[in-house]
Amino acid sequence: MSTSDIEAPARTGTDKGLSKGAVGLLGSVVIGVSCIAPAYTLSAALGPTAAEVGTSLPAIFLVGFLPMLLVALGYQQLNRAMPDSGTTFTWGSKAFGPWLGWMGGWGLLAATILGLSNLAGVAVDFLYLALAQLTGNAAIAELTRNVPVNVATCLVFVALAAWISYRGMETTKAFQYVLVAFQAVVLLWFSFAAFGHVAAGTAYEGLTVRAEWFNPFGVESFSAFAAGVSLSVFVYWGWDVVLTINEETKGAATTPGKAAVTTIFVIVALYLTIALAVLTFSGVSDQGLGMGNEEIQENIFAALAGPVMGPFAILMSLAVLSSSAASLQSTFVSPARTMLAMGYYGALPPEFARVTPRYQTPGYATVAAAVISAGFYAVMRVVSENVLWDTITTLGMMVCFYYGVTALACVWYFRREAFRGAKNVFTKFLAPLLGGILLLVFFGQTAYDSMDPEYGSGSQIGGVGLVFLLGVGILLLGVAVMLVQYRRNPAFFRERFETTELPVLD
Repeated sequence: MSTSDIEAPARTGTDKGLSKGAVGLLGSVVIGVSCIAPAYTLSAALGPTAAEVGTSLPAIFLVGFLPMLLVALGYQQLNRAMPDSGTTFTWGSKAFGPWLGWMGGWGLLAATILGLSNLAGVAVDFLYLALAQLTGNAAIAELTRNVPVNVATCLVFVALAAWISYRGMETTKAFQYVLVAFQAVVLLWFSFAAFGHVAAGTAYEGLTVRAEWFNPFGVESFSAFAAGVSLSVFVYWGWDVVLTINEETKGAATTPGKAAVTTIFVIVALYLTIALAVLTFSGVSDQGLGMGNEEIQENIFAALAGPVMGPFAILMSLAVLSSSAASLQSTFVSPARTMLAMGYYGALPPEFARVTPRYQTPGYATVAAAVISAGFYAVMRVVSENVLWDTITTLGMMVCFYYGVTALACVWYFRREAFRGAKNVFTKFLAPLLGGILLLVFFGQTAYDSMDPEYGSGSQIGGVGLVFLLGVGILLLGVAVMLVQYRRNPAFFRERFETTELPVLD
């Protein structure tokens, strides 16, 4: 892969040179589910979330689903009015002006870069676990703790994923169908096997499903509730990738919105099934196979696959590996197209607006996303042994931030027509307003709580929690980069975007 075969697209309207009509509704939903990566996501997040909220895990997943659905309705309306691969950046700029729009785009980029680094880390863990299970050599699984080996393997995963994404949506779509189907089958297999153990009395804890597990008011404190929701938001994060490929979708104004809502409903059904299976089988104690045990929290499925699935445990390792690898590839779609849009409109250097003439993809931006995410992971792996947990919590903060900004952008953009009919009141005002406010409140609460050095994994620098330093540091870095770009190209930041078209870089 090189940038020598990349050229700038013809700039007519919002035509950025991307491939048109490459993905339909089913393909969009598959890519959305792949980006969310249920096998990887739950393996990494079930433990930390249960540690915060205990047996209220199903309630937290439902609470996390609610703002996602409300925000998705706002995304749907914005996409209908302005199908643009820049999504949060473009819509935020149109609604609130270039400065807040730029920071919204930065929040999306930060979340996806964090996500890419985390996905690569989980892929490395489960690669060596799967090899250990296949060979019967437990020492191979320990290779993931060797920092040079871990980082080198991570770089290989990132490079392969970027290469597939570089080759376009058709390659991406074909790659995802197989891997998404495989992980869905294995997750359902695992769930039914866990329920079977509970029914047979052979489960580790063997709990009975209770109505209070679905009560969000059962969480002991608002801080724990906010932390749980922030993690819950992380497990749903990724559905908006179907909006960033809107310019490459059949029916660009309507299909992406339908795909976003469909993806969220599919995921919440799958999550509740798996959460109940793990909760009834393991419970939340801090010993043994309990989800409160810090020894197994970072990779719940690695610990539970054997007791639940017996000799078929290798399938779960392969499912999480394929899930993280598939999501690593599909997640590249979002930052690459956001940076493409920012370069196209002059909010980033013009190099980011370049596309590959052969594959009609944002080649330069894809390579940039790969380099940044790989570099971030390498640094974080050295700084913190608990890099996966800390980046998950920080990622949840970033997602709350940019989803919240986008939802409120919907409210403000449609303010003059929001009360023309009951449907408009709900989809263009009430739903995105509630969703946006909820997510920004959770962002603020989590940011405040994460200053505590005991927050998250307990990693700290100078007595301040690493999660807080990562979250605030990333946002401050965004401000610094924005000011540098302002000095380089002040034209974008001096515009008032009140028409359908944003100004295009000359």
